[in-house]
Amino acid sequence: MKHGKTLTAAIAGVIAGVIAAVTLNAAQAADAPTEKCYGVSKAKKNDCQTATNACAGTSSKDGQKDAWISVPKGTCEKIVGASLTTPGKK
Repeated sequence: MKHGKTLTAAIAGVIAGVIAAVTLNAAQAADAPTEKCYGVSKAKKNDCQTATNACAGTSSKDGQKDAWISVPKGTCEKIVGASLTTPGKK
């Protein structure tokens, strides 16, 4: 019977550790700096208004050049077809 209690305690400890790690990673991600990344959002998945749409979630096509999503800083430059600036602006 001691083995059953020990195993249960070990499993509970592992689960508690996983939950703590996930919570910490989520908190760190929320504090991480982000940047606007243009031209890579899916249709209806943009984060804010565009030149032709009034609000978030209203872009009309995939990869709309003036639609942006918020990504972790440094990520946008690694995405093919993405831009850190609005089209037409430098």
